[in-house]
Amino acid sequence: MSLSDLIARETQRYLDTHPKAAAEATRLKQHWLFGAPFHWMNDWASPSAMIAEDGEGAILTDIDDNTYDDFCLGDTPGMFGHGRPEIARAVVEQARRGATFMLPTAEAAEVGALLAERFGLPFWQTTLSASDANRAVIRWARAVTGKSVIVVFDGCYHGMVEDCFVELRHGRTRPDAGLIGQVFDMTRTTRAVPFNDIGALEATLAQQDVAAIIAEPAMTNCGMILPEANYWKRAQALAKKAGVLLVLDETHTLSSGPGGATKAWGLAPDALVIGKAIAGGFPAAVWGVSAELAEKIAAVPRGSGRSGIGTTLAGNSMGIAAIGATLREIATPEAYEVMLKGADELVAKLRDVIAKRALPWCVVHVGARAEIVFAPEPPKDAAAMKPALAQSELNHALHLYLINRGVLIAPFHMMMLVCPTTTTQQIDRLVAAVDSFTQEYAKEAAA
Repeated sequence: MSLSDLIARETQRYLDTHPKAAAEATRLKQHWLFGAPFHWMNDWASPSAMIAEDGEGAILTDIDDNTYDDFCLGDTPGMFGHGRPEIARAVVEQARRGATFMLPTAEAAEVGALLAERFGLPFWQTTLSASDANRAVIRWARAVTGKSVIVVFDGCYHGMVEDCFVELRHGRTRPDAGLIGQVFDMTRTTRAVPFNDIGALEATLAQQDVAAIIAEPAMTNCGMILPEANYWKRAQALAKKAGVLLVLDETHTLSSGPGGATKAWGLAPDALVIGKAIAGGFPAAVWGVSAELAEKIAAVPRGSGRSGIGTTLAGNSMGIAAIGATLREIATPEAYEVMLKGADELVAKLRDVIAKRALPWCVVHVGARAEIVFAPEPPKDAAAMKPALAQSELNHALHLYLINRGVLIAPFHMMMLVCPTTTTQQIDRLVAAVDSFTQEYAKEAAA
């Protein structure tokens, strides 16, 4: 059976088991652009939108009463599990007192202290998303350094941040086609370099016009790419020598431990951005800075209320309450211990399947996050990852196959996340579904 035949079979299986979702998808198309409240909701491998009904822990139920072992977890906002009562209680109690005041609450001082203790940076601000947080930090970096250029890594994604939508083509920074409708040429003020290429980073910093490097500690948005040994030690030294700020975006790598990869790997950024899971799935993000950078930010002249950084709802009282509940009650060392142990178990079992089927695949692993990569060895940069990501038919087939067997992983590539309530039984069901698929795929590949 070819992959196209398998996809056709699995598409029909999905339609047969999701009649209510198909009808609801038709209704959605009547008034929602792209047929969903947000277009990424259509990026799943299913032939029509799945419609969620309920989520609890690591289980999601749709309106057709299909249940799924959820390893996507909202593409990370639900990293600690769906329907957490701690978040529900904190948000509801605060909503009764008032959702947003454009004033701090008494909870804000404690949350600030918790963030400083947890992540090692003394001063913080909140936003509604990591996109907004990254935008803010980039703006402040340019303001305090007086320099205009930022450096990103080829293949990066830092949310809906215009400055970061560039890519490397034939060794030169070019606009990324994903930045729809942008008229300003971002390559005038943003440079892309290959991840793990310390020489390329040194060369671009030597031009002495760089305000900041913005990076994930491990790349997770173009397939998972891990830093090579001592890469960050050398990169941090280069940035410090050049007077360039280092901004780490921990939106995904927060899964590495209670203090993210920054604490787990002993990194020392000037600024840190954390989105998605920091409020247990409630819309909120934070960014923090060192004392030295905070002093420089405070010295920047700005008009009252017109800095162009932040929105009225940033720092709303419900978001602060949700962040507090997450840090105190949910993202605990004990929860991470369970998550990291589960991820180790998942990775070992997936690697056994790949070895048993003699497939040219590998598994990349960061904290509670793992990814199947359609390459024999973990790629070291985006250029090396592209051939694996280009196998779109294989990607689609495996995603759809898993959905039909009650397993959800992130829809964009083969990324999986283990939460505190993920069980060994759920891990085994995921591994068994992958094994079943690889058995069919191996026969097709050998034909």
